[in-house]
Amino acid sequence: MLGAFTLLLVFQLVGEVLVHLTRLPVPGPVVGMLLLFVSLVARGAVPQWLRDTCQGLLSHLSLLFVPAGVGVLLHFQRLGAEWLPIAVALVASTVITIGVTALVMRALQK
Repeated sequence: MLGAFTLLLVFQLVGEVLVHLTRLPVPGPVVGMLLLFVSLVARGAVPQWLRDTCQGLLSHLSLLFVPAGVGVLLHFQRLGAEWLPIAVALVASTVITIGVTALVMRALQK
């Protein structure tokens, strides 16, 4: 389990370093996750020890939303003052995501 956590954190660190060096407009953990995905695809399988640890993390994923909820409550007045742009951004991003998903699905069905 410690080895799996170490592996995940090393890939996150590598992603952070790459983003910092290349000034990519992408979060470091996303780049690290992409690198982990590529290495697992190249390997051909996910090791059982990594699978077990990740399943454990995913089972407690809801705990990761606690800081976001605290942030919303902390900035509640600001959210109230800027509700219209936030609502427009949420609705627009949802509609765009649904549209892109439909286009990708259509392309994959061919």
